[in-house]
Amino acid sequence: MQLWVGLGNPGGKYAQNRHNIGFMALDRIADAHGFQPWRGRFQGQLSEGRLGGDKVLLLKPDTFMNLSGQSVGEAMRFFKLSPEDITVFHDELDLAPGKLRVKQGGGHAGHNGLRSIHQHIGEAYARVRLGIGHPGHKDRVAAYVLSDFAKADQEWLDDLLRGIAQGAPHLARGEGGQFMNAVALARGDTGAPVKPRRNSPPPPADTPGAAPSAPAPDAAEARSPMERLLDKFR
Repeated sequence: MQLWVGLGNPGGKYAQNRHNIGFMALDRIADAHGFQPWRGRFQGQLSEGRLGGDKVLLLKPDTFMNLSGQSVGEAMRFFKLSPEDITVFHDELDLAPGKLRVKQGGGHAGHNGLRSIHQHIGEAYARVRLGIGHPGHKDRVAAYVLSDFAKADQEWLDDLLRGIAQGAPHLARGEGGQFMNAVALARGDTGAPVKPRRNSPPPPADTPGAAPSAPAPDAAEARSPMERLLDKFR
């Protein structure tokens, strides 16, 4: 059994905030894979389901971001899980918008939700870091994360969430690389080299706009310096 936690703030006021992308990720997974309806438990909202052969619990704490660890710790103890059984989905300022990384353990980097979880269960849990970009200055961070995603963000946000839902079974099996590949494919970021278009041969030399062919070298210029020197004594 695994416990996946999405971080965010409860209530309609915050639903579309950048800080709530963790909630959005879990909602998309639950919808795509037919999880049970959300119900109030462990100071949060809980949904249960299966991803392949793995039972997964989804938890969205209702404690507000800064107290997320209270909800997570209560659920972990009830189900007799260890921190290694827990994966937390959260917003990440240090990743470009739409980028995603999977990480096991480590620090909280000043994220208040992770800080609270550290206090209640330690740091050994896994994280899915969801890039939202940085506003450019630390003084603007609070307003930035508590603001809604812009209209211009909707396309990459939808691609990211769709990829998370599609790749979720890989993540449940511990296949972090395949999970990230699924997200990259959904975003159209395959990393493959661009292939030349078929049926588009290069234009002939007399085609208008085509670059002129380089002139053939003169026969004398093609001879080596030694051959040209020997010609003088013949």
